[in-house]
Amino acid sequence: MYIIGFESSCDETAVAIVEEREGRLFPVCSRVRTQIPLHRLYGGVVPEIAGRAHIEAISALTAEALGEAKLSPKDLGCVAVTSHPGLIGALLVGVNFAKSFAFANGLPLVEVDHMKAHMAAAYVEMGRAVPKPPFLGLAVSGGHTSLYLAEDYNRYREIGGTRDDAIGEAFDKVGRLLGLPYPAGAEFDSLAARGYARLCGKEGATLADYRRLPPSARSAYPLPSPALRDGSLDFSFSGLKTAAVNLAHTYTQKGEELDREAFAAAYTAVAVEAVATHIDTALATHGGLPLVMAGGVAANSHLRLRMEEVCRAHGRELYVPPLSLCGDNGLMVAAQGWFCYREGQRATTALNASAADF
Repeated sequence: MYIIGFESSCDETAVAIVEEREGRLFPVCSRVRTQIPLHRLYGGVVPEIAGRAHIEAISALTAEALGEAKLSPKDLGCVAVTSHPGLIGALLVGVNFAKSFAFANGLPLVEVDHMKAHMAAAYVEMGRAVPKPPFLGLAVSGGHTSLYLAEDYNRYREIGGTRDDAIGEAFDKVGRLLGLPYPAGAEFDSLAARGYARLCGKEGATLADYRRLPPSARSAYPLPSPALRDGSLDFSFSGLKTAAVNLAHTYTQKGEELDREAFAAAYTAVAVEAVATHIDTALATHGGLPLVMAGGVAANSHLRLRMEEVCRAHGRELYVPPLSLCGDNGLMVAAQGWFCYREGQRATTALNASAADF
């Protein structure tokens, strides 16, 4: 069975086709048109520009995907579309296109939750079996730092989350302060890596090497942990972001130069360790469950390595999508769409978009 997935929740228009064979999911084709060059001028996503760009791209991308897969609409078994959460104007483009496509071709339609779709990016054939529920899900992106208990592929219960800013937003805003282009994730990752190499005195040093240094040899920039210590698994990244901004402004006011590499190393270490702290607690509390980590920030090399360490210490499996599927894409929507379809979920032409989670 072939499932086509449409994604337009933010600043990527994406269309992809997944094939389901004997309960496993295989990517057939994937088309993504990014809007980063359009939004970079403004240092972030402009919703109106995003919506218009989706309108311009989605029809052509659909034709390209079908052409690459050598399929016609009548070969498809299901249409899946991200309906929530996201930018409402952007979501409406994908939802309305998918409804029209499904109705015109007599195909069943399923709506997909964007964050569950990110988790499903780990289910597209990676050479090993799909994780079996229940499992823990960690969503790390520009809009989410959320920890879920997935009771089933379609039923998630949030057991921890950010009370204000998300980890991706915190990286982007502080990256802008450091003069990094939007989105700052990849550049921030590289800047921190150079900081670890210099502070540890060896090429290719990692966050693990940095953590083994005595406090006197680490970065001198003090930053608060976003991991709340109130007995919950919640985060607050606004405090870390504000502290970083104030620290940078203090250096500017004194006429002193901020060591960008050391600063990025310290900031990354604090952000990653906050996530590691709560994941360590969650794994200890929920015995035997594997961890699925997904979302744009799952591409961060320091976070990936740290999650591997934490899971290894608990003897748990870690499922993370390949780097190409950490950002928004249609494959993840099609993959999650299969689980919705299998459960008997169906949407009608009355389907609407929503900015709200779940």
